[in-house]
Amino acid sequence: MTIGLLKEPEGENRVALLPESVKALIALKANITVELGAGDLAFATHADYETIGAQTADRSAVLACDVIVGINPPNDHEISQLKPEQVLLCAFQPMTNRALVEKLMDGGITSFSMDNIPRTTRAQAMDVLSSMATVAGYKAVLMAATHSPRFFPMFMTAAGSIIPSKVLVLGAGVAGLQAIATARRLGAVVEAFDVRAAAEEEVKSLGAKFVKVEGAKDESTAGGYAVEQSEEYKAKQRALVQEHAAKANIIITTAQIPGRKAPILITDETIQRMPKGSVIVDLAASTGGNCEGTEDNKIIHKHGVCIIGDSNLASTLPMDASKMFGKNMLNFLKLIIDGEGNLNLNFEDDIVANTCVTHAKEVMSERIKNILFQPENA
Repeated sequence: MTIGLLKEPEGENRVALLPESVKALIALKANITVELGAGDLAFATHADYETIGAQTADRSAVLACDVIVGINPPNDHEISQLKPEQVLLCAFQPMTNRALVEKLMDGGITSFSMDNIPRTTRAQAMDVLSSMATVAGYKAVLMAATHSPRFFPMFMTAAGSIIPSKVLVLGAGVAGLQAIATARRLGAVVEAFDVRAAAEEEVKSLGAKFVKVEGAKDESTAGGYAVEQSEEYKAKQRALVQEHAAKANIIITTAQIPGRKAPILITDETIQRMPKGSVIVDLAASTGGNCEGTEDNKIIHKHGVCIIGDSNLASTLPMDASKMFGKNMLNFLKLIIDGEGNLNLNFEDDIVANTCVTHAKEVMSERIKNILFQPENA
């Protein structure tokens, strides 16, 4: 079996597999073909790949491999040229990309999306969403600090005292917790909000204050994902968020619901009440944003507040982000490679079955079926 590693499109600095992960795959008896320049922006040269036993080739040769891996999927024309016996493994947000799912299904392509890995204990070592959220949460705080006109920590100086910045983190998942930890390390006073009751202990353990809204729906059956809340709860949430946002110098928003538009947590009215010079970093920008007026991959200014929409912060730390992504991908590939380095698609394995998007002209993932192919979405 030959695994082909794609070079990512312009604007993406990461690579799906660094040489260290490729070396581990070669040890599993897989042959690896790397597209020329694939790792350049993550500081891995074609010579680095060749030294550990991989071949390097142009894109057409990679697209002819048995298994094609990348972070982003190939373009539509390239996908239309793939053969049914080929396997595509990347992270293409299938729950918001119905057209691509249908194209893969119609072509008979076996596809796996790494952002569809189930949130189970056994699958943690393959969870790219958590890995990339760690990077994004860390970088969001650094970006906020760069754009803020204020210090983060308290200073006692001959010129007087500087009070610490107040940071509000909305959503205490992996990205939110990393943002809390980073902001605390920089000396800020931090508050955090999350609909999940279980997040309170984690938030407090990092030295932040937990902002609690009573009446949230039970999320215990959602498999580790956030759930849609009632209108009554949303109204209470907005009021409490506005109260705390009016005192915040920095807000990091991370709240997303799989397959749905991100909930608006910061309204225009809230922005108007924030201190001038405040900064909002919206990590939910790719699904509409948690802040009213957020534009993905843009920095805008409203009412004296800087609003940063960036859904690809992981790309700004390409070395470590690629290392984490590659380790996740390697752990998944081990599930579909047998002892002789051949492809072995065992759909009895719950991780393989749930990560698979399309196979034999069918949608395999129950989550994707339920979100994209219910009658109201047909």
